[in-house]
Amino acid sequence: MDATTEPWTRSQLQERDTWNLKGLYASANDWQADCIALESQLGTYASFAGTLGTSAARLKACLEFDTQLSRTLESIYTYAHLRNDEDKTHTGHQAEYEKATQLLTRYQQACSFINPELMNIPEATMRDFLNDPELEFFKYHIEKQLRFREHTLSEKEEALLAASSEMARTPQNVFGMLDNTDLNLGQIEDAEKRTVQITHGNFQSLLQNYDRRIRRETFESVYKSYEQHQYTFTALLDGSLKKDMFYARARNYPSVREQALFTENIPVTVYDQLIETVHNNLEPLYKYFAIRKRRLKLDELHIYDCSVPLVENIKWDMNYEKAVITIGEALAPLGEDYVATVTQGLLENRWVDRYECKGKRSGAYSSGCYDSNPFILMNYMDDNINSVYTLAHEAGHSMHSHFSKSHQEYLYADYTIFVAEVASTFNEALLTRYFLNQDIGPDMKIYLLCREIDNFRGTLFRQTMFAEFERDIYTSAEAGNAMTVDSFKDIYNQLLMRYFGSEVTLDPCLALECFRIPHFYFGFYVYKYATGISAAYALAERVTKGGDADLADYLNFLQSGGSKYPIDLLKGAGVDMSSPKPVATALKKFKDLVDELETLAP
Repeated sequence: MDATTEPWTRSQLQERDTWNLKGLYASANDWQADCIALESQLGTYASFAGTLGTSAARLKACLEFDTQLSRTLESIYTYAHLRNDEDKTHTGHQAEYEKATQLLTRYQQACSFINPELMNIPEATMRDFLNDPELEFFKYHIEKQLRFREHTLSEKEEALLAASSEMARTPQNVFGMLDNTDLNLGQIEDAEKRTVQITHGNFQSLLQNYDRRIRRETFESVYKSYEQHQYTFTALLDGSLKKDMFYARARNYPSVREQALFTENIPVTVYDQLIETVHNNLEPLYKYFAIRKRRLKLDELHIYDCSVPLVENIKWDMNYEKAVITIGEALAPLGEDYVATVTQGLLENRWVDRYECKGKRSGAYSSGCYDSNPFILMNYMDDNINSVYTLAHEAGHSMHSHFSKSHQEYLYADYTIFVAEVASTFNEALLTRYFLNQDIGPDMKIYLLCREIDNFRGTLFRQTMFAEFERDIYTSAEAGNAMTVDSFKDIYNQLLMRYFGSEVTLDPCLALECFRIPHFYFGFYVYKYATGISAAYALAERVTKGGDADLADYLNFLQSGGSKYPIDLLKGAGVDMSSPKPVATALKKFKDLVDELETLAP
């Protein structure tokens, strides 16, 4: 599929182009049976309530029961959300997803007594428990929970907060429906006078079109759509902030940001030094915009000019099957077993839902659960090199999950978000390295250098800008300021001016971009893309230039899941993210790429 193709309906897709959910549940009836079985078991939690401090054996029994139910619920929820994302307009899938979220809420209510009881076990008794062989397997899990002692409420209060979780997802859910289903991004006329419906899937491809009229009209049409709904988007984003603030205050955190970072044991200094380090290294970014403006021979460089390739005689055309083969060759430094597993998963084993279709969720992700293979949602476009990189990126997530589940028990298999972007970005770095090592001419080298630069720009600079936006809007809201349309747009516009400098002409409508970003509904997530690319490039450098021991360290990192805190996992792989050094090193790599581009494209 390419950007000018009308999206298919789900029924038009070939089976090989869709993910195979039968390994998770053979049928919707089997899924329903698990739902019924889980519902019948929720009452068992009551038999454990009030008894966790009586003995290590009793505590172990409760944790084993909870682990088993959590594992089943994970399968139930995964199946429902994947089916719902296949077609957001399918009412049957919507009902399944609603059922899964209701079960999740009921589960959270039923088990909400566990943490308060853990916190109320006297410290001396808990020390004895933790030294008891009965609890050896659960020791790290319990110690992680005990960190939250001062942020854990009474049993009744915890039950009340758990009961509110389904309601609290409303801003996020409404944003998803509005953005993916109800929002009409408009139409444009392509160079052949054909009408093209703009979608989230082809938006970036259209912005890479060499015809500036197409780029401009696409940009204007999309932002006109967001402008027409800007007050609704404001209410949703403001509602999400208020929701996060309510939970942070209820649990005695100084701020939403500190709550988010505390969960993964990440020092706040990591967040602030990321922003500071990027601020101190913006000049190479401004230099790149100047090169782009000069190379495109433009009097004014607009945002819709910042994605089009600088070499006009190169067109990208790589179908999905060729992309998988290419990715496999690029990942050769990770070993034959890694490459065989990932290529089989992407092709024969149907991990991937490949193409855009009507009603399908936009974007891309890797998902799955402990008892399934990984699943990758794609909206693959043959004519967009970003699709190849996105596939490599999501395959990195999937292989991280595959290794983790293969080497860790369920309780410790789920790695945290802080390290989640490392394996994915690592794969992208290897893909660029592979392309640049091919026998290519200067034009193709310019093309690929720009792609690498734009990857840095989109992942390190852009996500840091998003992180700064999140920090600023939460700081403002927590200070009691009303968050209006103008409040959000003013804060975002100030950041646009800082990160784009004087070389880029900022269209006023671009301030509406803050309402397009789904990650803002998962508070303080985006900074991890920036730290992730920094760690990934450091690790890629070690693996490609090092020996077997360096590769073993990296694969051990993938296999470790959530068995340690994320900072410690990365230290074991050879990268210290508590220091600004990895971010500074990544920014130095960006500067070198820009300097090389300037030499090739003066």
